[in-house]
Parts: sequence; C-alpha cells; structure tokens
Amino acid sequence: MIVLPKSKFFRVGYGILLIFLIIWVGVHIKFVFHPIVVMCQTLFIPLLISGVLYYLLRPLVQFLVSRKIPRSAAILILYLLVICLFTLLIIYVAPMIQRQFVELGNNLPNYVRNAVEKVYELTDNESVNQFLTSFSLDFNTLQTKATDYAYVVVNWISTNITAVVSFVANVVLLAVVVPFVLYYFLKDGEKMSAGVIKVIPKKNQTLARKLLTEMDQTISTYIRGQITVAVCVGVLLLIGYFIIGIEYAVLLALAAMLTNVIPYVGAFISAVPAVLVAAVDSPMMVVKVLIVTLVAQQIEGNLISPQIMGKQLEIHPLTIILLLLVAGTLVGPLGLLLAVPFYAIAKIIVVQIYRFIKLRTEPDIVPPDPPLTE
Repeated sequence: MIVLPKSKFFRVGYGILLIFLIIWVGVHIKFVFHPIVVMCQTLFIPLLISGVLYYLLRPLVQFLVSRKIPRSAAILILYLLVICLFTLLIIYVAPMIQRQFVELGNNLPNYVRNAVEKVYELTDNESVNQFLTSFSLDFNTLQTKATDYAYVVVNWISTNITAVVSFVANVVLLAVVVPFVLYYFLKDGEKMSAGVIKVIPKKNQTLARKLLTEMDQTISTYIRGQITVAVCVGVLLLIGYFIIGIEYAVLLALAAMLTNVIPYVGAFISAVPAVLVAAVDSPMMVVKVLIVTLVAQQIEGNLISPQIMGKQLEIHPLTIILLLLVAGTLVGPLGLLLAVPFYAIAKIIVVQIYRFIKLRTEPDIVPPDPPLTE
C-alpha cells in the first residue's frame, strides 16, 4: 500500500494536478468544453466594452444620484448626454477626419514615391549604399509587393463577403447589446458584488470583501486614468501639430490618442505615423514633430499622470514593458490593453491571500500590507 504525503505542500500539488487532469480530459472531450469556449468568446467582448464604460460612467451616475435623482433616471440622463456628445462629434469632427483620411489615401502613392526617391538619394553615399545592399533591398520590388498585398486584401474582401457581412452584423449587435448590459451594470453593479460575497463561507467573507474592494479600486483607477491621460496627450499633440503646421494633424492626434492607451509603449507607437508624414515634408518638420512629441510626453509624465493616476497603481516601467512583450506575443493587440490591469489584479489577490494564510498560521503576528509598487 502506497502512503501519500499529507503535508500542505503536497495537498496543494495534488489539487493543481487534479485541475490540470480535468482540463486535459475536458479538452479531449469536445462536447464538455466547446460550449464553454463558445460562450466565453460570445460574451467576452460585450462584457469587456460594458465593463470599461461602466468604470468611466459610474462616477457621473453616482454624482447624479447624490443630487437626489433616481439611479435609473440618472443613467438615462447620462445616455442622452453621451448621445448628444457623439452627435456633435459626428457632425463637426467626423467630416474633418474623413477628409484627412481620404487625402492621406490619395496621396499615399506620392508619399511612397517620394520616400523611395529620398532613399535613392541616400544611396549616393557609398557607405549607405553598402549598408542597404547588404540587406538586398530593392525598393521597386518593395513597392510592387505592397501594391500586390493591397490587391490581395481587396480580393479577399470581395471573395469573403459573407465574413465581412458577419463582422458588420457583429458590430451592429454590439451597438445594440452593450447599452443594455451597461445599463444593468450601472444600476445593479453594487448588488452584484454583494451577491458574490453572500455565496462565500462566512469565515472568508472579510477577505473576499477586501479583495473585491481593492480590485474594484485598481480597475477603476487604471481605466479612468489611462483613458483620461490618453485624451490629454491627444489634445496636447493636436495643439502642437497645429502650431508646427503638419498635414493631417487631426488624424495623427487621434491615432496618438488611441495608441497612448497602451502604457509606455503607446507613446513610441504614436510617434511613428507623425514622423513618417513629417519626413515627406522636410527634415526640419521631423525635428519639430519630435519636439512636440517630447514636450507632450514630458507634460503627461510629470504633470498629468501624477495628478490623475496618483500612486495607486505604481508598477515599475521595466515590469510593464516585459508584461507587454509577453502579452502582445501570446494574445496580440488585446493583450497589450489587458496585461497591466490583469497583472495588478493578480498581484492584489496574491498579496491578500498571503496575508490571510499568514494570519491563519500565525494569529499573533499580523503582517502589514506589502506595498503594491515594484
């Protein structure tokens, strides 16, 4: 008869192995896991969008409720304000973005031709020519391949019209479903957390309540802070682009605002399109763009982020960069957006569970909260 060790370490190991065994069996029995996978894939995007909007709009709902307005009426008022804001953006901003986007598309062949000509001018320098030759760069072939890829994309869209229609239908479905999900999040969000705590054994409810509170604060701080910072950076860059007179200022500032949602890395990504457009104009315009980008990032890093984000979510920049590298490789663009908040939540869970176990094993010693910074 084999006697298995009964220490805590081995019990945890048995549990982990059992979980992996269940997952392995479930993967090989498709009718068990397939419905779960389909359900997660179907609900993930609507719940993600609704969750982000929930944390953005919750303070406004709470403000209206504090003014003695019923919660349902406050949500509907907020919906009307959001609809009015989007209507104004569509009327006044969307035509400008569309015009610049069309102009950029029409001028793109000229930009490619000018870039190729400037590269050929550089090849007059013998050292540069040797460097380019070492990589066997043929810019005519490169331009031809780019054109071929464009035709491939157009042909794919024309031959896969069903997939395109399905994508459009999914977007329309999201536009219909998300407002309903968001409404119930805003209306019953606090009741949901209370319901989760009730199903947990009473001896663990204190830990669960603290975990949920800290996770809620962390997610709220990150989402509102990161989006607010991205909008501020976009506005700063738009002002700077207008001052230096670069083409497609609104389009470039909008692209920068979207990419700055990604911490640290987004700032570098946002500079690439502006530098490419400026390079077609003149070397001096490139310098101006880099100066505007540097000034905007300095204002963001030293003034805006400390005021908005505070010290509630301080993670070392190196940790963030490594997280983004791994998450981007494993998950893609979505991983770049979710890596940091998931890491922060996991860290809170580990820290609080460690304190809970420490308190259970050594009741006379209450360890202090470890800092959430790296």
